[in-house]
Amino acid sequence: MINLVIMAKCLKSVCAVNPASEGDFLKGIIAIPARKALEREKIDSLQKLSGYSEIEIRKMRGFGEVSLKKLKKHMKENHFSFKENIADLY
Repeated sequence: MINLVIMAKCLKSVCAVNPASEGDFLKGIIAIPARKALEREKIDSLQKLSGYSEIEIRKMRGFGEVSLKKLKKHMKENHFSFKENIADLY
C-alpha cells in the first residue's frame, strides 16, 4: 500500500511538470526550423496562427514551400485558415 502512495506521488509530479510538453506544437507536421520560427513569434496554437497571413508566415526564417504546404493542409483539416491579405482583396 505504501508503495502505491509513493508511486502515485511520483506520477503526479511528472504529469504536473510536463502537462502538454512545450515545443510540441505541430511536431510531426512541419520541420523543426519552421516550428522554431513560430515559437520565436509566440505562435503556439492554430488559433494564434490564423491571425497571420500566409505572406507573413512565408517571410519567417525557417519556412519553405514544403513546410507551408503541410501547415496549410493541417490548418484546413482542423478548420482554420490564414487571415486574408489586404492586397488580395483589391
